[in-house]
Amino acid sequence: MSKRLVFVTGNANKLKEVKEILSDGGHPIEIDSHSLDSKYHGRHPQIPEIQGTTQEVAKDKCRRAAELTGSACITEDTALCYAALNGLPGPYVKYFMQEVGHEGLNNLLVGFPTKAAWALCTFAYSSGPGSEPIIFEGRTDGSIVPARGSKVFGWDAVFEPNGTGLTYAEMPKEQKNKLSHRYKALEKLRAHLQSLPSET
Repeated sequence: MSKRLVFVTGNANKLKEVKEILSDGGHPIEIDSHSLDSKYHGRHPQIPEIQGTTQEVAKDKCRRAAELTGSACITEDTALCYAALNGLPGPYVKYFMQEVGHEGLNNLLVGFPTKAAWALCTFAYSSGPGSEPIIFEGRTDGSIVPARGSKVFGWDAVFEPNGTGLTYAEMPKEQKNKLSHRYKALEKLRAHLQSLPSET
């Protein structure tokens, strides 16, 4: 029996990818989405993101989302971590991307001996307001390369997973959705949801 889940996000590309991953396989999970930017415009501000580790950011975001929606939900936080910078820009990569673009993300590593990086996806699940969120993480190791492929989805064009020879942006979605950091985190989330009593 399929389950339904509320994903709180304002990112259409993330929503599409999450729906594709969770609808696949023997235990499909249907996604309903809420964007607090639009649905609650005029009543609630956008969920503010605290500064901290990826897990701290993800838990706080999910806790606030459950309070604002009044329901069980999931939120996602994505990080791009450079080995040479001890994990930075990490959860703040969205802001780096907005300000410096793909070329700037490469330039951050000029002068460093390694371009190694890892993509980290952190999903947080809350069973409802007042419930402590549970964390599910997925990691894919790779390297930072000059942008290749479509440039419409964040930093996908500059991240090449190890052993593939392709950036995320160059991959068919079926390939990316079987090795990405997002896929790995969602498989852990799926396993948890399947372990819950059916009435939830």
